Amino acid sequence: MRLNCGDTVPKSCSYTVVTDEGEVIGKVFMNEGETFPPTQVSGCHYEMD
Repeated sequence: MRLNCGDTVPKSCSYTVVTDEGEVIGKVFMNEGETFPPTQVSGCHYEMD
């Protein structure tokens, strides 16, 4: 599931930060109901672990 900054976190868990090329550049733990923050690298998105 691809999630972007500004989206609401669907489930409390760790999310992987992924570039458009599929490279993993980080992980972040988010709580359900929070809003995904902007990524440090433009064009990245979040994926549920």
